[in-house]
Amino acid sequence: MSLFFFSCVYKLSIFAVLFINMENKKLTGHVALFSANIIFGINNPISRALMPEILSPFTLTFFRLAGGMLLFWMVSLFTKKEHVPAKDIFLLFLASFFALTLNQLPFFVGLSMTSPIDASIVVTMLPILTMILAAIIIKEPITLMKSVGVVVGASGALLLVFSSQMQHTGNGNFWGNLIVFSAAFSFAIYLTVFKDLITRYSPVTLMKWMFLFSTIVSVPFCYKPLMQTDFSLLTANTFWRIGYMVVFATFLGYLLIPIGQKVLRPTTLSMYNYVQPVVASLLAVAIGMDVFGYEKALSGILVFAGVYIVTQSKSKAQMDAEKKAKEEKELSATDYKI
Repeated sequence: MSLFFFSCVYKLSIFAVLFINMENKKLTGHVALFSANIIFGINNPISRALMPEILSPFTLTFFRLAGGMLLFWMVSLFTKKEHVPAKDIFLLFLASFFALTLNQLPFFVGLSMTSPIDASIVVTMLPILTMILAAIIIKEPITLMKSVGVVVGASGALLLVFSSQMQHTGNGNFWGNLIVFSAAFSFAIYLTVFKDLITRYSPVTLMKWMFLFSTIVSVPFCYKPLMQTDFSLLTANTFWRIGYMVVFATFLGYLLIPIGQKVLRPTTLSMYNYVQPVVASLLAVAIGMDVFGYEKALSGILVFAGVYIVTQSKSKAQMDAEKKAKEEKELSATDYKI
């Protein structure tokens, strides 16, 4: 059983390496992010079903971080070694703090306090936060097309969660929603600030250090709940759910994200977050927990339309190049008149 498990992990890492070596780097990034968010979308109802009755959010977070750390370090033994200087080690610690520690732990805590619907609504703010931070920090322009794409995508996600709210009574909690918002804000900072660092190393090298640091930092918060967990009461179904969360939603998902980060803009990256509620909804339909209606079809169309519009918006580099070309053209015209 353990040999089969490690074989699956190794094959998943080879699958990700094939992604990296594709010729069309931007297409590779889009496919990687789309795949990662499908995995995350499936994981959301799986994780929510485990909290808080079966496992505390702190215990679940530790399983995810520690499991991811072990898998990334194990796979790194079979990949090309990369030297990481002390300065970048510190930057990787900061990146892990915003991408994992301040994202995963608050998200699971907030999700355990509020309703999944409220949490989904709060998380739709991620692309908006990322767009604003990218404009402030890396001077990425907020164009009309980009703004329209974010609004269209958000409309699709909100249509989905509000249509679900009409069928189910919510039990949202203000503090839970605020904690989920802090998790989204932290991840928006990670997407915006650490792009240059991400481009310097392979996904395995990045994630093995980031998950190591996050696991260490999480120990003081997770140790007591972990020790209070009665593992004898956990069923085989629970372990399968934890296994999916660690192998697919952590190892494979976070192996794919840096592939997209290397070639795509922060706002485009965050837009794929809207895929998650669509996937979760389709999963509910597939297992008979929900029915497929026009709201779901329309929300899916809006989400993918929003992603497409944002990808077609002009980047800062494109706008600078166009401005330079225009100035050179005007200068040439002036010289010709003289």
